[in-house]
Amino acid sequence: MAELTNLESKLGEALGLAMAAQGATDKVRKLTEEEGAAELVAKLERMHREAKETEERGTEVAGSLEGKKTAILEKARETKAEATEMMSTYLGDDADALDGFEFLTMAEAGEVGHWSIVETMARKAGNREVQDLATWVKPIQQRHFDDVMQGSLELAQGEDPNSTQ
Repeated sequence: MAELTNLESKLGEALGLAMAAQGATDKVRKLTEEEGAAELVAKLERMHREAKETEERGTEVAGSLEGKKTAILEKARETKAEATEMMSTYLGDDADALDGFEFLTMAEAGEVGHWSIVETMARKAGNREVQDLATWVKPIQQRHFDDVMQGSLELAQGEDPNSTQ
């Protein structure tokens, strides 16, 4: 397998997070549907579609990096597996929508950070295609973070702070 540069490795990680986000939004959507929060469900469905588009665009860019697509996608799959394992640990059998949104808040913050790093490294490397991808996805990831943070606060508002678990 081809050796990856730091930029290519970070691109793989960011793609892996986009892959994992699709599973995470599905899991949290199911938890949120159980609580009847239709507006939040709609946001999760949009996030899922945008994560899929990010994966597709990122895979296309990885394919443009001569001889590196397979290695970048392998890095992406490794990152996806790690993120999915973290989600499984965090969202156990007793998880509710608020737990799901709390997890997504952490995950989306990580995605914003990863894509910012990819953008910075691509700019320094002079890789316009990777830079353009990161520049396109960063505002989407920031919106995702803002949406899940707001969703977390809305769900927290519905909780009784004095009840016991």
